Amino acid sequence: MAQALGEDLAQPGELQDDSSSLGSDSELSGPGPYRQADRYGFIGGSAAEPGPGHPPADLIRQREMKWVEMTSHWEKTMSRRYKKVKMQCRKGIPSALRARCWPLLCGAHVCQKNSPGTYQNLAEAPGDPQWMETIGRDLHRQFPLHEMFVSPQGHGQQGLLQVLKAYTLYRPEQGYCQAQGPVAAVLLMHLPPEEAFWCLVQICEVYLPGYYGPHMEAVRLDAEVFMALLRRLLPRVHKHLQKVGVGPLLYLPEWFLCLFARSLPFPTVLRVWDAFLSEALHWTGRGAEAQNEKACVRLSAALGSWQAALPTSVRGCWDLLAGAPKWPTCSQSRQQSCRRVEGVWPRTGSGPG
Repeated sequence: MAQALGEDLAQPGELQDDSSSLGSDSELSGPGPYRQADRYGFIGGSAAEPGPGHPPADLIRQREMKWVEMTSHWEKTMSRRYKKVKMQCRKGIPSALRARCWPLLCGAHVCQKNSPGTYQNLAEAPGDPQWMETIGRDLHRQFPLHEMFVSPQGHGQQGLLQVLKAYTLYRPEQGYCQAQGPVAAVLLMHLPPEEAFWCLVQICEVYLPGYYGPHMEAVRLDAEVFMALLRRLLPRVHKHLQKVGVGPLLYLPEWFLCLFARSLPFPTVLRVWDAFLSEALHWTGRGAEAQNEKACVRLSAALGSWQAALPTSVRGCWDLLAGAPKWPTCSQSRQQSCRRVEGVWPRTGSGPG
């Protein structure tokens, strides 16, 4: 399965269909006055024109029709043909249909249907001055070379302000976390504000509970899980990081909290999100007892994406993680979590690599 996922992500045609040279690294330089935006809206991106590996129009149309058919009978599709949905997500959701598919995958469409008028009321209500000031200072930092977010008065920054404000009113006990900005911005690139809001709610409360609260307990525990995995899978890397004093909390929070939106090229971000929204809940379940398995889901996605570059003994981690036992809740001991992680990969001599 890991090899199949790696092959899917490595197909030139797929990557050309979702290619951008800027992605979330677009903060390195300011926009030029006459530069063209690429297919994702990044000014000066390399995807302004299709490359030689761009899939033919007939193939793109065929993939889109498959998704239209699946989403037309979504409940039946998920109950009877989930494996097909999963494999199609691993191949990449067609760009034209992500706005339709992401709310269905994460359950945001159900939340919106069950709470009519909620977002509108939150958007019209005055925000907490403390959070509004903090959110306002962060708006210009979210993908500043994307055409949606160039202007402070444009619909991108104003929509982002409304979505983030609405969440602080929806969950005042949690308030605002800076990492929610990039996540909400990616959602707004594909969805109208109300749908983006409910997707953000699902990500914060169902996919990543405990991540965006004031103590971020789940992030700390997932960092321990990650280090246990790193120690077992890539012991030389783990040893080097330990030697130079680089702990996981120096680099993991941006990866995990932002769902890699600021760490990977944008086409890769979209592919990771497609798989994450499709598979994370299916593997982990909706119960609190499975909260910390999500760290392994995210790591397995990374291992699957770059499995060709890893030692042979590491490939296949996707299957191992998919069948791994449930992880304890945040309130349980971190040491217990790490011991259970290590139990998935028994020692084999000097280790992989």
